[in-house]
Amino acid sequence: MSAAAIAAALVAGGRTMSAQNVTLDRGAAALGSTLAGIGTTGRVLTIAAHPDDEDTPVIAWLAKGRHVETAYLSLTRGDGGQNLLGNELGEALGAIRTQELLSARRIDGGRQYFTRAYDFGFSKNAEETYTHWPKDSILGDVVRVVRAFRPHVMVAFFSGTPRDGHGHHQVSGLLAREAYDLAADTVRFPVQGFGLPWTPQKFYRSARQAPDSATLRVNVGEYDALLGRSYYEIAAESRSQHKSQGFGVLQRKGTIFGYLSREVARVGPDDARREQSLFDGIDTTWTALRAKLPATAQPVLDSALRTIAAARVAYRADDPSSIVVPLAQALRQLRAVRNASGSGPGILIAGRPGSAPSLSRRAPGQAPPALWDALATTIDRAERALVLAAGVAVEATAPRATFPVRESVKLAVNDSLPVTITVFNRGRVPVQLMSASVAGLGLRPGEIGNVAISPDSAAVLNRWAVAFETNSPWWRAFGRKQQDWFQAPIDARTEAQQQEQRATMVQARLTIAGEEVTLNEPVVYRFADPIKGDQQVPVSAVPGITVNLGSTMEYIRAGVPVERFVPVRIQSSYPHDTKVLVKLELPEGLKADSVERARMLGPDGATILTFRVRGLVKEGRLELVALAVHDGAMSTSSVFTIQYDHITPMRLYGASGMYLSAVAAKLPPRARVGYVKGVGDTGLEALEQLDIAVEKIEPSMLTSTDLSRFTSIVVGPRAYEASDVLVRNNGRLLDYANKGGTLIVQYGAQDMNRFPSVVPFPMQWGRPAARVTMEHAPVTVLQPAHPLLLSPNRIGATDWADWVQERATYMPDTFDKRYTPLLAMNDPNEPVQQGGLLVAPLGKGRYVYVTLALFRQLPNGVPGAARILANLVNGGAVVGRKVGGVE
Repeated sequence: MSAAAIAAALVAGGRTMSAQNVTLDRGAAALGSTLAGIGTTGRVLTIAAHPDDEDTPVIAWLAKGRHVETAYLSLTRGDGGQNLLGNELGEALGAIRTQELLSARRIDGGRQYFTRAYDFGFSKNAEETYTHWPKDSILGDVVRVVRAFRPHVMVAFFSGTPRDGHGHHQVSGLLAREAYDLAADTVRFPVQGFGLPWTPQKFYRSARQAPDSATLRVNVGEYDALLGRSYYEIAAESRSQHKSQGFGVLQRKGTIFGYLSREVARVGPDDARREQSLFDGIDTTWTALRAKLPATAQPVLDSALRTIAAARVAYRADDPSSIVVPLAQALRQLRAVRNASGSGPGILIAGRPGSAPSLSRRAPGQAPPALWDALATTIDRAERALVLAAGVAVEATAPRATFPVRESVKLAVNDSLPVTITVFNRGRVPVQLMSASVAGLGLRPGEIGNVAISPDSAAVLNRWAVAFETNSPWWRAFGRKQQDWFQAPIDARTEAQQQEQRATMVQARLTIAGEEVTLNEPVVYRFADPIKGDQQVPVSAVPGITVNLGSTMEYIRAGVPVERFVPVRIQSSYPHDTKVLVKLELPEGLKADSVERARMLGPDGATILTFRVRGLVKEGRLELVALAVHDGAMSTSSVFTIQYDHITPMRLYGASGMYLSAVAAKLPPRARVGYVKGVGDTGLEALEQLDIAVEKIEPSMLTSTDLSRFTSIVVGPRAYEASDVLVRNNGRLLDYANKGGTLIVQYGAQDMNRFPSVVPFPMQWGRPAARVTMEHAPVTVLQPAHPLLLSPNRIGATDWADWVQERATYMPDTFDKRYTPLLAMNDPNEPVQQGGLLVAPLGKGRYVYVTLALFRQLPNGVPGAARILANLVNGGAVVGRKVGGVE
């Protein structure tokens, strides 16, 4: 959509009710709540650093309880966090957590914004964080959002001091206050590039961690009879959408307070403790704004608001049809008021990287921004109320979930997909369907518009969706600058609007009681799952042919003959047969059993071709690429689908290749490893790639599996937190070590304090737990002669090179003297930590506790991590006696 089209859409109005930006309320509750909010014009912007940092009870209380336009600005998408759901990390995890935030906002009623900052991992202070994020750039993003959203009140969820415990948290608190102070400064932040100046009236900080410091408390546990829940219950459901972080919470009933502390204000009582509301001193009704209207528009506004007030009184939950005509009349009057007020504020439109976003120009006589916002909010809510009262619903379905785009620009013909648009009138008032279009394609010659839809009936139209480009996560389109911030420009739109712009959408223009309303809905592929029931998958444009290798990175042993089977999956999105030729481009030293292979793929077909690769490679980072040729065009795109039940499915695209980390690693003799997988864990796969015999053990199988046949057993990161069955069966693992085995347990979070019996000797984790976040922090070997550091690989200085994100995480603060620490490390100006690698004798065997961040190093192909892992599973060498029948 062009800048002009966006501007026109906002000026013309039109209700967008897609899955991306409406709450989950429906029916009488949705209509009653919407009616109650018409006329309220307050706006609050909340700010923190990550998904899951937001104070959802305060957001829900504001948005649902006080009908305040409420937004959450997260500096990052949470890319550097951990993942309890799967193996996605980095940008893939950021995509998951972005969708989790959108899911949360659909529940609590807020809007969602982001800056360009990339979550590079845990940071201990603001100074370190600013070495990764250019302060002026990220501050500029916050100012853009403030000027775009134009809040009356800003709330920072962190203090901006070291007590925030995370450098990102601290920076979010600092930038929030600076943006409050500077949002009206057009010298520091010119209009061209940052939007029209805006002056928020108050600035608060959350006092949830220090209630005694609060100047204002609100009962977020207040019960809403219309919604049937308290705002805290709604907030708890919202909070529980952060499933990748394991943040499910109880939906508690009763009085629960939220705490806020006013830091600075331009209005309101001088003594902050005398305040009764966030909006003390700020008129969030039409009283003050009315005077800014032309004299002729003021009585029209008064009439519209009286009509809406009468509609509230007349509203019947079981039959809202009586208020359809009054709502249409009020909407007509509100639009007339807007038209009489001049043009609205300009819209900040993003440019390409390296160019500043531009501001669409406004005609003379423009409405003041606050007035325009109040009009836009009031009209938006009136439109929504009208549609709900009329019982109108729009569905747009397609026969499949994807439709293809050719990769080669030389083949400009794009495939299309039939779309069935159904407009339902489930109310008691006739509705006119003026037109319906997909991706900007309106009525074609011979098609009929202006279709009458009688009560309790539906109109069905058929359209075609045409694929122009793939709709992958928009913020990844231009990559990252210096690895720590995205280059995709920020503009005035919310995250939901950004994603909606790139989705396949249907736009239906309706007339209800003489007033036009536009509804936007995503096109979905709909099917019935035998277990889950009704499933709706957004239709996406995808490359016609995609080529996926088994992984994006694999280890390979350097300096020894290797044999590797490389599976290549090719997928067609075409609705017809397609002949595809697949080729491999191999690094020096490797040869495949065939240069290329051809396959005929049926409609939407897929197959896996396995190449046998042999050779000998030198140490280093190598690249292997798979190419697919079809119809004279070359496909080099891979696709990675992210799909979990609680979020909208996504596709991430990349190159059809993978890196090979060729590492000089010696193998433990006759090793046979048992592996209990943890969270975000690729250790088992790394062992397989290093040619070490490894077998997966399910926690439920521990009681029936003969563990004595393993020379060592590895428990993956956070496995105890993810599996109660493992906790219950952990005695079998300790017994295995007591009988002579080597048990290696990778880190658990500080929640390990809940499982004191899973470790053989006491450990304690602080809050926050100790960690070394500098990936290049010096490492001191405390026990140079220990077998774990000598055999089969001598661990030296080169093994600590090129680590990513962090050295070690969630180290125990204290541990029993029977544990021997093998390593010492620390971040600058911090105490030395010795909990990175602990070893203890246990009966005839050994217990090894590892908090080194192997879960980050192994997916990135860090050579030293592979060599360390090979040493850890060298059970026989460590124990020095027979283990499982192996010397």
